[in-house]
Amino acid sequence: MQLAPFLPLMYRILKPSFPSCLWSGHDRARSIALTFDDGPHPSHTPKLLEVLDRYAIPASFFWLGACVRRSPELAKAIYQRGHWIGNHGYDHRSFPMLTPTELQHSLVATQEAIATACDLPTARVRDVRPPNGLFTPQTLNLLHQWDYRPVMWSVVPEDWVCPGVAVVVQRVMQQVQNGSLIVLHDGACGGTDVADVAALLIPQLLSLGYEFVTIDTLWQQSLSLTNQGFFSSLTSGDRSF
Repeated sequence: MQLAPFLPLMYRILKPSFPSCLWSGHDRARSIALTFDDGPHPSHTPKLLEVLDRYAIPASFFWLGACVRRSPELAKAIYQRGHWIGNHGYDHRSFPMLTPTELQHSLVATQEAIATACDLPTARVRDVRPPNGLFTPQTLNLLHQWDYRPVMWSVVPEDWVCPGVAVVVQRVMQQVQNGSLIVLHDGACGGTDVADVAALLIPQLLSLGYEFVTIDTLWQQSLSLTNQGFFSSLTSGDRSF
């Protein structure tokens, strides 16, 4: 059964239920984030990079530690291009299936692999997206306890089942809006078409006036909105805290 028809509904339900996660940017900014999971892949990712280079846009990559270990030079090349890097666990096992110790080991091992390949401090790799989008309240509590930032999604075209380039592009275009956080895959599942999808999708989004930003920028926007709401409550006379 394909999940694509149900994912927009799941987003609308889950976003207000788990506000400590990053689900999207704010709807007043014409900015969107294009993200890629499950890489880096030795053949799919270089083709994708050519497309991103062509349009000179930043993207965000959520990597598997095992894939970084296999392709450290490719990982470094992606980072040096200015793309944002996140943690997707070491080997794509669903986080709720792991014990807290196993989960922490998976995240730390991936952090270390990324830091070594890209020559950056491990503390810089704080953004975590759970594989398959699966998490529990306990998962989130552990991520916050360990000083990670959980990142989710707002537009998921289910490209990993390979429905075809045109279908993936159509699904994104039907759902995209200000602040969208789009998830595609450049790994073993879905990666075959990812460069072709990006080559069709990016110019269409640019023609609509969207600006591509990184996950870190969406976090900054989210924090800005939170602060605005806080100060608005002060000026409106709310002294309930």
